[in-house]
Amino acid sequence: MSAFTARPRTRLFAAATLALAALSLTACNDEQAVREEGASSVSSSSATSAASATSPAPSPSPSKAAQTTRPAAPAKSTRPGGSSDGSSSGGSGDTTDSGSDANAPEVSVPCTDANTKVTAQPVESPVNHMLITVTNTGSKLCDLFYYPAVRFQDAQSVPPVIEETQPQAVTTLAPGESGYGGVILSAGDGSGSNGHTPKTLSVYFFDRNNNSISPAATPTLPAEGVYIDDTLRVTSWVTDPQDALTY
Repeated sequence: MSAFTARPRTRLFAAATLALAALSLTACNDEQAVREEGASSVSSSSATSAASATSPAPSPSPSKAAQTTRPAAPAKSTRPGGSSDGSSSGGSGDTTDSGSDANAPEVSVPCTDANTKVTAQPVESPVNHMLITVTNTGSKLCDLFYYPAVRFQDAQSVPPVIEETQPQAVTTLAPGESGYGGVILSAGDGSGSNGHTPKTLSVYFFDRNNNSISPAATPTLPAEGVYIDDTLRVTSWVTDPQDALTY
């Protein structure tokens, strides 16, 4: 081969080599750029995640934070005749926001011989009847429970009560007020038996639980006494004297 022929080939090979080298360098530069961009994106994403993880949670709004649940106030209960707990009436402990009001139903006590004045008076009409009057002489309300348990002289038992005279509510007396009980002494037509004329009388009161309260009141009878027989009966305590004498 001549020297002329070898030179062009040598030049051509050199040019191809340079072109290949240039392409390789370009590819390397592009790959490096891609790697750097990817690393930058990963770093940015990691930084964002770290910031989110370390940021404090938002606090609740003031309106929600201030909301609370308050328990309902307990309700107060009451009992018939003035007590708040269903127990028998009486005693200064039976109070429910009544303060010092002596006329509040919550501070009522049973009527007894100690806080009342009791009288027993035969009446002209209806015949063979006697009216028992109880006046509250105390400083508090007092309750007349059930009926007057009357015992004439040496009697061993008390007479029965007329059931239909029972009032709708307990007869309660304010200081100075009076309650009444009627006594049917004997049969108006003379049909009764075992008639006699006692000269003394005891009147027993009851508490709310139907227990007799001692001592008994001892109202004065007329000097000649009163005639009674085995038809002797009494009414319940009422607030009107006419109701006590109706039967």
